[in-house]
Amino acid sequence: MTVLDSSSAPDMAKSGTRSTWLNLDPERRQRVLDAAMTEFGKHGYSGGSLNVIAREAGVSKGSLFQYFEDKFAFFAHVAEHASLRIYAELEPYLDKAERSSDFREMFAELVDVWIAYMQANPLERGLTAATTLELDPEVRRSVREPVHRLYAQGIRPLLADGVATGQLRPDTDVDALLSLLILLLPHLALAPFEPGLDSALPLYGTSGPQRSRQALRLVDTLFAGALR
Repeated sequence: MTVLDSSSAPDMAKSGTRSTWLNLDPERRQRVLDAAMTEFGKHGYSGGSLNVIAREAGVSKGSLFQYFEDKFAFFAHVAEHASLRIYAELEPYLDKAERSSDFREMFAELVDVWIAYMQANPLERGLTAATTLELDPEVRRSVREPVHRLYAQGIRPLLADGVATGQLRPDTDVDALLSLLILLLPHLALAPFEPGLDSALPLYGTSGPQRSRQALRLVDTLFAGALR
């Protein structure tokens, strides 16, 4: 598994990040990030208020424009920060998954870990909602594309290994399966906790074994034609 650090991260916001942000006191920077994750997570990019973020972080609104070129650069940096935090937390499970001898069991565990992480980390879950459900199409495209590349970095090796070890059919369309999984993961991150996102297979309000069974049914359906 390739370790992702800031030098290899998706380049969503680096061009709009000023040196004043990089040189900022770490505690102050974290206050700004936490306030931004809370506000953008609740209201998205379009509805997120820089005034609220500044007030909650204990800085002036003008300071935010000393750190970033504009609101979009700020939002993109916050989304990148959230995605890297998620990746760092889940990377040990991805490493373990690469050594698994049972592909279905491995993926079922990953799904449970993913959902449990989102339950325990509402700030990251809020940013997942903000990037997934953003109304502005240009903002949505600019932020989601790098996040999707990050998902692919973690999942593609697992699928390729599944084919190589014979657990997945040799004719498996890895690209198509990867695309469907990248669509499914944000849904699994949000649907158990946000009303109105499920349809025929309810996840909202479920927990424990019931939630695991419902989520696994979605994953099993995706892999139905690929598992040996």
